[in-house]
Amino acid sequence: MCGIFAYLNYLTPKTRHEVLDLLVNGLKRLEYRGYDSTGIAIDGPGEHNDVILVKRIGKVKVLEDAIQELCSNEDFSAALNTHVGIAHTRWATHGVPSEMNSHPQRSDLDNSFVVVHNGIITNYKDVKTLLEKRGYVFESDTDTEVIAKLVHHLWTQHPSYTFRELVEQTIQQLEGAFAVAFKSKEFPGECVASRRGSPLLVGIKTKTRLATDHIPILYAKEHRPHGHSNMPSMLPVTRTESHSEFMPLDDTEVEYFFASDASAIIEHTNRVIYLEDDDVAAVKDGALSIHRLKRSLDDAHAREITTLKTEIQQIMKGNYDYFMLKEIYEQPESVVNTMRGRVKFESQDVVLGGIKEYIPEIRRCRRIMLIGCGTSYHSAVATRQLLEELTEIPVMVELASDFLDRNTPIFRDDVCFFISQSGETADTLLALRYCKQRGALIVGITNTVGSSIGRESHCGVHINAGPEIGVASTKAYTSQFISLVMFALVMSDDRLSIQPRRQEIIKGLSNLADQIRKVLELDTKIRDLAKELYMHKSLLIMGRGYNFATCLEGALKVKELTYMHSEGILAGELKHGPLALVDDEMPVLMIVLRDPVYTKCMNALQQVTSRKGRPIIICEEGDEETKAFSSRSLEIPRTVDCLQGILTVIPMQLLSYHIAVLRGCDVDCPRNLAKSVTVE
Repeated sequence: MCGIFAYLNYLTPKTRHEVLDLLVNGLKRLEYRGYDSTGIAIDGPGEHNDVILVKRIGKVKVLEDAIQELCSNEDFSAALNTHVGIAHTRWATHGVPSEMNSHPQRSDLDNSFVVVHNGIITNYKDVKTLLEKRGYVFESDTDTEVIAKLVHHLWTQHPSYTFRELVEQTIQQLEGAFAVAFKSKEFPGECVASRRGSPLLVGIKTKTRLATDHIPILYAKEHRPHGHSNMPSMLPVTRTESHSEFMPLDDTEVEYFFASDASAIIEHTNRVIYLEDDDVAAVKDGALSIHRLKRSLDDAHAREITTLKTEIQQIMKGNYDYFMLKEIYEQPESVVNTMRGRVKFESQDVVLGGIKEYIPEIRRCRRIMLIGCGTSYHSAVATRQLLEELTEIPVMVELASDFLDRNTPIFRDDVCFFISQSGETADTLLALRYCKQRGALIVGITNTVGSSIGRESHCGVHINAGPEIGVASTKAYTSQFISLVMFALVMSDDRLSIQPRRQEIIKGLSNLADQIRKVLELDTKIRDLAKELYMHKSLLIMGRGYNFATCLEGALKVKELTYMHSEGILAGELKHGPLALVDDEMPVLMIVLRDPVYTKCMNALQQVTSRKGRPIIICEEGDEETKAFSSRSLEIPRTVDCLQGILTVIPMQLLSYHIAVLRGCDVDCPRNLAKSVTVE
């Protein structure tokens, strides 16, 4: 979704050119989130604190060129001891992509207050009507513009309020999901940010060691814990004189970075604070303070300053043309990282420290629910059969959006897994809160430390796949897959009757990295196959059993990357409709491996060939009988049946990549899509 990046330097001299470079590079790190327009706001030359806005439709490079053209004079070369700049990549929700609708949005023609926003304000029409009655004229179609104008309106009503208090007043009036960062000519050198439902973090960079590892939370004095007050929901903010705040220990030189995710700031600092819903972070005179409007009984007293372990090299393309290709080729290492320290191959033990204490409770549960969206949902489909086999507990797999639409009954003895690469997926997060309110045990499966799902779960598994920049998920899928397999192994370690099965799976896991490398050697063959397919308008992908999830995931990858219609079909359903699509012109790819459903898959294969279909087959090495029915074949190494999906999905990832390149598509940033879907 949209990307926010803001930078504040305090007593750290920077020229406007340097600030602009920082802002533009921050946006480049956020490009993978998906966007259609960009914009920045900085202080202009002169003594009047005027704010300059530069906004453009299209890629960050278009904005960068515009900045070089507009901001090239000598006035931009003077060093500033203190300065605030905010920047944004917009993914259109309200209003078409245009410069007027791009962020930052402004309060008035003087740019008194400007704001960048990620999310959707659901009550913006009501707020807009109120402001129009007060004489405000709106120039964009966005929901964001009401935020800037509302801050300005409150400032005119309460000129003595601080910048932070104005923002607190403003967010009380907003409904929906948002992350926001504000800049104002009326409050030079200050930046205020807040979030509710959309991710936002603060990075801190100092020349000396930090004075503390925690920032205390400040509250207005009148507020009491929930349950002890019948105050209306919208009140003027009680002003607090507390001075608890963050400052460097030995020196006052400090730089702050506000960003939607860590990839934008890791090259500058690895010390960050993850803001919680309704936190208001304000920087004034170089000091950071975090405020909340209301205190609840389970609130933490402080926000921890955490150290990121991500390296800058992990978010660079290296020698690859695209992030997606790099991430496909990282899978031999990423699957090992997912298992490292957890699967002990010599003793045949599996330990998941994040959920170890909860295993007895999970074993007593009524049912296990796996909930996710998109690729994360497919990883749940891929492992459901194994979970049912090893746990003997009913397993339900749910799409988060549909799960919420149905108001699905949830009980206290349910265990609900929430799977999300980013840990911020809006529908999955809302489903988590729905289940948590009803007393279920919440288990998070994420790839992002400090994410909302990770923080709000009772326990969980971090999949350790490393940063994933390409919008189309690849290595996160295989690591989610393995994480759920490891959970199944943990759940069955006390059952003697299935120890041979467990040992077979653990042995399969030990060979997985080498087998993935062998599958990646098919790249040239897959590229040749892509040359035959890229002009077609559709592709059918069929399989069953453990490989049905690969069909769904493969079809999703083709749709995401190539804009070509593709459908994942359960081979057992072929006669119930899909067979009507098969003829000598329709490309059909089938996954037929020597597993318990091999005979049934062969029946489906023969039905396709008897209708003049010319199927492309993914089969096991040396399986000449199956290959005889194919027009082309891709051979993969033999592994235990429940791990086949990891090896069969990689040819689909490579195939979709090569078709996208041949069709001239943007592989890392497909049209209309975002990496992290943080709105419903």
